[in-house]
Amino acid sequence: MTAGVIALVCAWLRQPHDWPGYLAVWLIATPWAMAYLVSWWPLGESPKGWVVALIFGAWGGVNLVAIGWDEPARSEPSRET
Repeated sequence: MTAGVIALVCAWLRQPHDWPGYLAVWLIATPWAMAYLVSWWPLGESPKGWVVALIFGAWGGVNLVAIGWDEPARSEPSRET
């Protein structure tokens, strides 16, 4: 819940102050991915655990990549009337 609150608050911050939200989501997604990966291999308790691990891992990877994306430049409204 803490990571969700951090991500929600940081969603309204401007760059470069929004990075803690992305990092919080990555810090939650990574342990989930690893837990499912370990449940699939070597424990063998979840035969499809690799699928869920891939989904959580991909979501965490997207968040790490998104930290470095630049926001588009703000366009000024035209004053022509």
